[in-house]
Amino acid sequence: MSRAGFVAIIGAPNAGKSTLTNRLVGAKVSIVTQKVQTTRFPVRGVAIQGEAQIVLVDTPGIFQPRRRLDRAMVRAAWGGAEEADVIVHLVDAAAEIAAGEPGAKAADRKSAEDVASIVEGLKKAGKTAVLALNKIDEVKREKLLELSKTLFDAGVYSDVFMISAKTGSGVDDLKAALAQRMPENPWFYPEEQTADLPARLMAAEITREKLYLRLHEELPYAAMVETTGFEEKKDGSVRIEQTIYVQRESQRPIVLGRQGQTLKWIGQKAREELTELFGQKVHLFLHVAVDETWADKKEFYGHLGLDFDV
Repeated sequence: MSRAGFVAIIGAPNAGKSTLTNRLVGAKVSIVTQKVQTTRFPVRGVAIQGEAQIVLVDTPGIFQPRRRLDRAMVRAAWGGAEEADVIVHLVDAAAEIAAGEPGAKAADRKSAEDVASIVEGLKKAGKTAVLALNKIDEVKREKLLELSKTLFDAGVYSDVFMISAKTGSGVDDLKAALAQRMPENPWFYPEEQTADLPARLMAAEITREKLYLRLHEELPYAAMVETTGFEEKKDGSVRIEQTIYVQRESQRPIVLGRQGQTLKWIGQKAREELTELFGQKVHLFLHVAVDETWADKKEFYGHLGLDFDV
């Protein structure tokens, strides 16, 4: 009997949700950068384990929201959890342990606060989750066991897995456990499909990843990429036009770089990956525009499946 169901992966920003999703699927479906809160909307990746099809919902990080976009992302994350057959709460074990040490970094303390918020959210919703402690290769075993017990005693977890999404350690055991919990269903997607994301949106995400990989220190979080043109050509190639939106005029030359070299690098790296992803030649044209209000435009939220009015 075939099985198929949905697994929502929730966690604080930078816990490794996108890396875990890609690892479970065995292919890239979510962008991964050094920047926190990179995932802005739920991305579905499709993993196969035996007779089970696991539809993984890589959700935005759950944190204390300050802006409209933040609120929409957090709502989307909890929405993914509400609709899932299984919830995986991914915790950055290294950050969680470091947060309890003297002189802890602000980022680690913030991550621990977000974890506590998620635990309370699960309690409030009456939900039980699978706890996955990530980045175990960065911490000592005795500290890891202490953390595991502390979190498990919160009463919202069915079991605990210790993994490294980056190296793959422990991920196969987690995947097997998730497959067992999928309800009996016909598969939702063809066997060869690894993601449920429109090509125009995937193309924009790939370019946004390259943008952040190159400029994660210089460019603030408030940047967006929109695919404005996507045309299949008669010769089998595809022409893609995209606009990179920044919020300040002073940010535009940062993206362009000296004599356009930074934008050229972003375009080249995105084009290479898109060519491999689509299996066809890609002609990519990038433009940079300034729009101080892009994060407050309703059409942007609808485009990503986010709730503008949250």
